[in-house]
Parts: sequence; structure tokens; C-alpha cells
Amino acid sequence: MQRVPMTKAGADAMREELQYLKGEKRHHIVHTIEVARAHGDLSENAEYHAAKEDQGMNEARISMLEDKLSRAQVIDPASIESERIVFGATVDLVDMELDKAITYKIVGEDEANIDQGTISVTSPIARALIGKEEGDVATVLAPGGERDYEIVGISYK
Repeated sequence: MQRVPMTKAGADAMREELQYLKGEKRHHIVHTIEVARAHGDLSENAEYHAAKEDQGMNEARISMLEDKLSRAQVIDPASIESERIVFGATVDLVDMELDKAITYKIVGEDEANIDQGTISVTSPIARALIGKEEGDVATVLAPGGERDYEIVGISYK
């Protein structure tokens, strides 16, 4: 069984979503199915079929979240003390080509959101950064070619 690394915040968000899907969302879907059934003939009832499809997708998402949480390796970045970049690190970088400052936090696959500055531990950038220290230069093999980033700060929060 492969462990799924995630931050404490990511695991908490996943548990919160699971609680919503199992509670409020499930009850809403059941109510929608009951209302659609009341309309009569189910063979040509689009509302009923849409609600049943929504129910199937909800149950699939619940199963996926339960599976990931059962295999979760929850890591609290605040408890990490390291000079090197590891999972959970917040890394301040300078794109050497554009001379632009960027900050990324390395998180689990399900937590990654580039718009929020979080990147997956399996992403090309994170793989290039893991194990490096402040002052090092990481070369990222991106689809657009090689990109060099200077590491100017590492923190764990």
C-alpha cells in the first residue's frame, strides 16, 4: 500500500470535504432523487437520471477521499527542522532568466494549486528543489526547456 504524503492542513481540508459529501451533499442528492421520482415515469425522467449520476459521482469521490486518508502520511511542516528542502518546505526562489521572485510551498498532489503558490511534491519544480539548500541553484526541466532558480530562502510553517 503506497503512502500518500500530505500536510496537516491538506488532511484537515480533505476530512472536511469528506464530512460535507457524506452529510449535507448526500442528503441533498437523496431529496433530489425523491422529488424526481414523484414526477412519474423514470425511463424518460432527465432530473432523476441527472440526480442518480450526481449520486454516483459523489459516492466515487467519497471512496477516493476515504482511500487517500486511510493511506495518508500526514506531515506538519512546522515540526520540521532542516537546512535542506524537503516535503512541506516553503521556498523563496529567484527565476534567474526573468529575475523574478517566486515563493512555492511543496505539498501533496491533492493539495497543489499553483494559483495559491503550492506545488505538488511530484512536480518537476519540486523534484528539482528537494535536497537543495539556500544559495543553491536548481535547474528545472520544464516542457519549455531548462529553467534555473536560485534558492534564496527556506522555511517550514
